[in-house]
Amino acid sequence: MTSSPIAAMFDRISPKYDALNHLLSLNIDKVWRRKTAKVVAQNHPKTILDLATGTADLAIALARRNPQAKIIGMDISEKMLDIGKEKVKRQDLEGQVELRFGDAASLPLEDDSFDAVTVAFGVRNFEDLCKGLSEIHRVLKPCGQAFILEFSMPEQFPAKQLYHLYFKHLLPRIGKWVSKDKSAYSYLPASVEKFPRPDCFLQILSDNGLKNNKMKVYSWGIATLYVAQKR
Repeated sequence: MTSSPIAAMFDRISPKYDALNHLLSLNIDKVWRRKTAKVVAQNHPKTILDLATGTADLAIALARRNPQAKIIGMDISEKMLDIGKEKVKRQDLEGQVELRFGDAASLPLEDDSFDAVTVAFGVRNFEDLCKGLSEIHRVLKPCGQAFILEFSMPEQFPAKQLYHLYFKHLLPRIGKWVSKDKSAYSYLPASVEKFPRPDCFLQILSDNGLKNNKMKVYSWGIATLYVAQKR
């Protein structure tokens, strides 16, 4: 089982990942995940795939909101999954949430398997974005939905200026100080900056077989939830 540079980076920062996430976002990331789980629950899915599940925060939120659903979480970082499995066990959700190793570019799953596929803050880490989206399309059931929560760049004053100051200058320093890993928290703002703008990403979703695409903007544009349906 080979490890990509992205997987190796997340393996390194896994012990501090949750604490840093909540610290650096002032716990707003928890709110975004809960809102996403609420939107997913509107269609009462029976099967959910959570890609780039990391330490399973979204998978656990989905389980709470969707008690009828069987949830599979996948990630390329074994150490993140190990932490996620402990959290799932503590929450007594082992019968509902299953965590597995898996690469979004080549999912070890059958066609037309899931009512919903979710990704929280992970789609920008796909080594091949279109391949990952194509795989999401493949494993969704007909008329199944994809829910992709991702960072975005605010456009309005003063959120744009404050976000740039925090994301480019303060976040890497705090991340380096706490995690002792300079590259990981320099990677984060760089990956957000190069990720397609929301209108462009909606078109990319369409180009990869997903229709009825729409988006919900959270916290003045700091995060965006994209919702799309399999044709």
